[in-house]
Amino acid sequence: MANHHHDHDAPEITPGADIATDPVCGMEVEIKEGTRSRDYGDETFHFCSADCQEKFDGDPYFYASGNARKAGRRAQPGAQYTCPMHPEIQRDEPGNCPICGMALEPMVPSDEPSEELADFTRRMWISVGAAVPLVIITMGEFVGLDVRGWLGHQMSVYAEFVLATPVILWAALPFFRRGRDSIRNLSPNMWTLIALGVGAAYLYSLVATFAPGVFPEQYRMGEGVGTYYEAAVVIVALIFVGQVLELRARERTGDAIRALLDLAPKTARRILPDGSEYDAPLENIVEGDLLRVRPGDSMPVDGEVVEGRSSVDESMITGEPVPVEKVEGDRVTGGTINKNGALAIRATQVGADTVLAQIVEMVAGARRSRAPIQGLADRVSSIFVPTVVLVAIVAFGVWLWAGPEPALAFAIASAVSVLIIACPCALGLATPISITTAAGRGAQAGVLIKDAEALERMARVDTVIVDKTGTLTEGKPRLTDVVALQGDEKEVLGLAAALERGSEHPLAEAILNGAEDRGLSLATAEDFEAVTGKGVHGTVDGRKVALGNPAMMTELGLETGEAEAQADTLRSEGKTAMFVAVDGVLAGIVAVADPIKETTEAAIGDLHALGLTIIMATGDNQRTAEAVASRLGIDEVRAGVLPEDKQKLVEELRAKGASVAMAGDGVNDAPALAAADVGIAMSTGADVAVESAGITLMRGDLVGLVRARKLAKATLRNIKQNLFFAFAYNSLGVPIAAGVLYPATGLLLSPMIAAAAMSLSSVSVITNALRLRRVAL
Repeated sequence: MANHHHDHDAPEITPGADIATDPVCGMEVEIKEGTRSRDYGDETFHFCSADCQEKFDGDPYFYASGNARKAGRRAQPGAQYTCPMHPEIQRDEPGNCPICGMALEPMVPSDEPSEELADFTRRMWISVGAAVPLVIITMGEFVGLDVRGWLGHQMSVYAEFVLATPVILWAALPFFRRGRDSIRNLSPNMWTLIALGVGAAYLYSLVATFAPGVFPEQYRMGEGVGTYYEAAVVIVALIFVGQVLELRARERTGDAIRALLDLAPKTARRILPDGSEYDAPLENIVEGDLLRVRPGDSMPVDGEVVEGRSSVDESMITGEPVPVEKVEGDRVTGGTINKNGALAIRATQVGADTVLAQIVEMVAGARRSRAPIQGLADRVSSIFVPTVVLVAIVAFGVWLWAGPEPALAFAIASAVSVLIIACPCALGLATPISITTAAGRGAQAGVLIKDAEALERMARVDTVIVDKTGTLTEGKPRLTDVVALQGDEKEVLGLAAALERGSEHPLAEAILNGAEDRGLSLATAEDFEAVTGKGVHGTVDGRKVALGNPAMMTELGLETGEAEAQADTLRSEGKTAMFVAVDGVLAGIVAVADPIKETTEAAIGDLHALGLTIIMATGDNQRTAEAVASRLGIDEVRAGVLPEDKQKLVEELRAKGASVAMAGDGVNDAPALAAADVGIAMSTGADVAVESAGITLMRGDLVGLVRARKLAKATLRNIKQNLFFAFAYNSLGVPIAAGVLYPATGLLLSPMIAAAAMSLSSVSVITNALRLRRVAL
């Protein structure tokens, strides 16, 4: 076995010495005085290090039995990194995408915090810290803070230089590297312009600070030449704000994986051949191990029940709220919760083979296959950037060749003006500012937005897949009907509820709550017995009472004949009907169902009005599903679906060209939520559903879905307007900055006017985005 977790060299072995094999790492150990050893069973084991002995002490059976070798511990390959916008780019180490310049992210999220987010957050605060005093020095006089007047021109310029230099030479380094790479890879993007514009503004200001004499008289303002340190630093600070917002959104995608992994316990209670039990680390469980699962514990792995009986909450897999009874021979799934009886299970799938691990892999895979909205800005940049650079070069050449003296100063100034006015600082703002504003407006209306892409996609969705339980319905069974065939309804319900008091049956709680709500006082049941798969019976106040399905009634020699028709009517309404027999006579029927939320019907009508097709996908049976669908006017029903079926349904619809939103609330919905164009979670549901989704509805009903659609349409329109503003001023200003009006009018756009125009585009973007605060939802 491979030696791992060792930072020491293998000890020298004396020829002819007694040798033992370390059961943990497989290294050879010389047995001599001082060698670490431990007796277990009938054997003595020897260890090469304290680390190995500690591992052995933590789970001696695992190593002593040879299971460790059976588990075949292999070192995991190093993490792989990919670009969220270009999944075809894959690397063995972090870095930037050679196509778009975005930071690569791990293909499988880990618990490690993002180093890039920490680094960019630090750089952002330093940039913002320098930008604020720079803006006060340069613009303070407009608000009555004439700092420049107090310090004097030259002193102010030196202060600006001192504040701006660390930002440009240190904080903005990642941007300059991305800009350099975009040129090297011949893939111009927003980083190209940011690097050129910021670099040009800083270099121009540097010359203006330390060699103002090289500039012609037209460039002097009173005591000296204008500098653009604040323009360079504000651009850097704004871009960092956008980057940090984006990185935070991207890091949250890993929370879904972490929430899933938390469903499985960290240890499993192993039963040894001699009958003793102890808690072993989950990673040491191998196929065939016998495990004890106590009431309230999660199943550690997928397995088969070999002893005991209990009801298991499988809602994380099926989405169904009703726990399922498990007896010997039944299969159980890792992460599901054992409700009331102790079970012994034999592990059948462990590690990466469990259903939970496969759901984790599905969520991770689906998350990687999405492209952010920034792609739109980059597509425009790929044409805009080379054009701007070309215009700057042409302007420089023409001024140098045909301009008035000093031609070189005019040439430099016009080229820098072109780069500054074209630098898309508003582009860095266009998406985050709209998203931030929309997120605030959405939160007021109970719609939580995770990121820009969710909103962009939500505006284009044409098909919505909804889960039944917890999305359309309350997600908690309730007593709906009591039908008395003998006696009155209260008597039938009172006897049934008294009997269910001692029951572990999953529907017992609904019947008990129903009796409580009707103010019934319950007698005590005696001789209680549960018949697996059929029902329960016992004695209440001296009367023999039985509650169960038709098979139970047949066993008692009762005909359900006419009552069966009434039970069928209840079943066709999506209810679970159970018969009640008292003293050998069929006395009544009680029905339990998961009621539809009050708001569901109106919301589905609104979604139809917005042009959406609605498909219900549920783990429930066809009959119940169709009863709910026909009542609500749902377009299509898929019943009896498993988690992977929901994901396949999403992929099948997308393959046909549909743009799909998936609304759900269970762990079982997580892969489909992640695979859909937009995942929409109910906040009333599982954490992992909320984490896998781009949009969360806080009120847990579909009214929020209608609001999300309206907000998405408004936001996408707003972002496109912002991108237009981000480029419009720049595009209009570029020819003027290059000097096309100079021969006719003598008008030359100085870099300061260029910086003002650039700032104006940012103001327009912010003002436009703030309109989203008043959007009617």
